[in-house]
Amino acid sequence: MGNDIELLFNNIMMDLAFLTMSWKHMLGRPTYTIIASSNFVDQGKIPLAVITTIKKLKSGYINGTRVTLGNLNGFLSTSCVTNLSFLGSQEIGMPYKLNTEVEQYLDEHIVKSFTNQSTLLTRMPNKNTKIKRKMSVKGAIKKTRSFMLDAEERRIQVAETLAASNLLAQRSPSPENNLVMPPKREHHRPRLHSRFKASTELLYAEAEMDGILSMLSESDLEEKGDILQFLVDTYGLEYDTGMKEDCKPVLVKDLLKLLYEKACQQNHWGLVRHTAGMLGKRVEDLAKALTDLLVRQKQVTIGMPPFNEHTISTPLPEGELRQVIHDAYGDDESTAMLTQELLVYLAMFVRTEPQLFLEMLRLRVGLIIQVMAGELSRTLNCSGEEGSEHLFNLSPFEMKNLLHHIMSGKEFILSSVGRGNFSVVSYKSSHVSKKSQIEGLLLTDQSEVNSEALESDRQGQWLRRRRLDGALNRVPREFYKRVWIILEKCCGIAIDGKLLSQSLTQEMTSGELKFALAVETVLNWIPHPEYRQLIVETLMIFTLYAEQEISPTPHRIITIEDFVHKANELFLQDQIAINGDATLCCAKVHKELTQAGSLLCGGAAYICQHFYDSAPSGSYGTMSYIIRAIAYVLEDSLGLTDVECSIS
Repeated sequence: MGNDIELLFNNIMMDLAFLTMSWKHMLGRPTYTIIASSNFVDQGKIPLAVITTIKKLKSGYINGTRVTLGNLNGFLSTSCVTNLSFLGSQEIGMPYKLNTEVEQYLDEHIVKSFTNQSTLLTRMPNKNTKIKRKMSVKGAIKKTRSFMLDAEERRIQVAETLAASNLLAQRSPSPENNLVMPPKREHHRPRLHSRFKASTELLYAEAEMDGILSMLSESDLEEKGDILQFLVDTYGLEYDTGMKEDCKPVLVKDLLKLLYEKACQQNHWGLVRHTAGMLGKRVEDLAKALTDLLVRQKQVTIGMPPFNEHTISTPLPEGELRQVIHDAYGDDESTAMLTQELLVYLAMFVRTEPQLFLEMLRLRVGLIIQVMAGELSRTLNCSGEEGSEHLFNLSPFEMKNLLHHIMSGKEFILSSVGRGNFSVVSYKSSHVSKKSQIEGLLLTDQSEVNSEALESDRQGQWLRRRRLDGALNRVPREFYKRVWIILEKCCGIAIDGKLLSQSLTQEMTSGELKFALAVETVLNWIPHPEYRQLIVETLMIFTLYAEQEISPTPHRIITIEDFVHKANELFLQDQIAINGDATLCCAKVHKELTQAGSLLCGGAAYICQHFYDSAPSGSYGTMSYIIRAIAYVLEDSLGLTDVECSIS
């Protein structure tokens, strides 16, 4: 992150905004020091971001904050200066020399890199050793990534895992309740990675280290990364390559450090993130970033849903936090480092723009990463794998920019900036409100709703909106209180096989954070964000029955997905009648499925994708069908017959 000049100067403006918010009842004026370095110059030119920021600072105002720009010497006379004398060697009479333990600590943690003139990655170790180019391991890094697979293959893997866990349950039932917990992450990437590793071991069975290093010297930067990935997998970071640099043995780790530095110089961000993860690096102030989120009552989950999400609800030391993140992703160093990066950006946003996090209790970083990759795929009109690759290769500044657009609900377009890189640009003419659509419909008088805001002429808009809200765990205002009202009127609420018991209303109040987290825990078992959001909408609509005392028998458990699937069924019936778009996929007498057993349209949880993409309002809106489905399912207990529930 420190190698991206655009991000550094964007962070300066965010830091000043944070100081403006925080420095209200304190004496004096804060001094913000910018240390100019050679990184500020790119190929002999000063980057535009540096020039633009300095011009704004020089003007005396930046984002509404008064500032004074000058050299540090000019501020010393009016500054409060603190002497860090405790770092000196006072005991031996040398106060200006660093304490031995401090110096040793800094030597261990400061990056000790080779000189730029090093030829370790370009020299030819032994001309007598020949190795064929066909033995290249191009794509080794990509094979380690845990969410590079397209949706179809992911569904197949999930089905295989569920089948395996069911078989395990049959063979060795639990003595307590005959439930077997789903296996941890080993069913995802390691299966592919071990298959790849076995093939590469066959490739290199006859090759000696000199041959591998010879191939390393002939390859481009990306291939070097793939070769070093193989060396780390096979021999480990501490393996002696037999090469010498300044009369010292060169380890695999040393080659990896050099590759990391070259990738930083060339702005090859995907390789930078992966090699940083392999070297065990961690983002600066990682623990502080997590704490900033937690103290604002935002829990954090890491890992890829649905089987391997780790919830973090208490602050952790940096080393322990890094270990938890990397354990969640296993060999997937790229996603582990990206998770660290996103935690820092989320912490920046929560400090300076807390309104972005309204009605969000739990930040699921794994789902956010998936949605970011999906947004790139949609915008660039490419496959899921290509979208994931573009995501990893975004610069840190553009990564932060993309995350902000997703958090704020703004539309964006991608502008090519050369070398395969993209810039995220706001698309103001088609802004999508960050508020949940169901909130506006339930909490606003229908006669006052702007009809233009509810139009959904553009295909995919509402599906995307639901995916974003579901991935961000954003819910309408008063959502948890409304769920509490429903629980008061029935025996319990079943959501995707998990139960919210009525006893929670006796144990907790409607506005209690503990109750909201209990609801979130059940909702987070839903693997598909768009399906989760449809469940949330259904719960909000069902509250209307509970509030009007039109409720089912108190001894009945309300199964929310029954309403959703019935609403989808009614939608498909209407689609057949009007020959709608869904007749191409799900609206058929004999519904067709793919070989994996999923819908042709790719709709999650066997709900037609066209239903997800329907606006909430209107005769063919989701609200109309959900209300009709609730009346149909609860017709007997509600005493309703022949009720017209369509909304125009």
